[in-house]
Amino acid sequence: MAMSQSKTVSKKDSSKVKPQKVFVPAEPKKDWSKIDLSSRASDHLMIQYGSDAWTGRPDSVRTGGFSRHFNVYFMFDKPFKTNPKLSVAYGIGIGSSNIFFNNTKVDLKSNTAKLPFTNVDSADHFSKYKVVNIYAEIPVELRYFSDPENPGKSWKAALGVKVGSLLKTYTKGKNLVNKSGASLYGPSYIVKESNKRFFNGTMLAVTGRVGYGFLSLDLGYQFNGVLKDGVGPSMNKFSVGLTISGL
Repeated sequence: MAMSQSKTVSKKDSSKVKPQKVFVPAEPKKDWSKIDLSSRASDHLMIQYGSDAWTGRPDSVRTGGFSRHFNVYFMFDKPFKTNPKLSVAYGIGIGSSNIFFNNTKVDLKSNTAKLPFTNVDSADHFSKYKVVNIYAEIPVELRYFSDPENPGKSWKAALGVKVGSLLKTYTKGKNLVNKSGASLYGPSYIVKESNKRFFNGTMLAVTGRVGYGFLSLDLGYQFNGVLKDGVGPSMNKFSVGLTISGL
């Protein structure tokens, strides 16, 4: 019967055994220039809703309430071939701005050289009163996506400009009341007056957006005047709101 021998490694010998290094291959960096985005939609709707304000207005222009905008655009998105994280988008749509006033009449039909903003605290006035501007607009954006293959699960940002052509300006007054606040003709009484001659026919604005997925926070600033030169105070429109967009 054969007897096998085993060799015992002493503590002294085992201390000389060096642990082997394990090399884990690095994950290859994704080459975004080779990403296929042919299945990604190139056109989509962009809807914006939020708050508007006229900056630089004097005390005589007494705005109040929730002045707001509502914009709808049909956009085309063109990714850069060399870097699809970036794209340029352009489109066309309709934008509206509703500025509300406190006990102030904006007389669009006045024959004066300057647009009157009249204090009506001590006279009959409308309990709700606003000026509405409606524009045909062309927005252009430079966009960034953290994951261009999955825009619905991507961080995104955009900088852009917007050009608008004024289609219509009108005032809308609802519920005429006396100086004591009593309604004269009932809460459903409405009067509209339309005239755009005092307002700038061209709207030029810079825009910005940042968000995730289909929702983003948007900012806008009209850097040319809301009114034409010489017809009233120099005021610019500032907007902040939310954008819902497929891209």
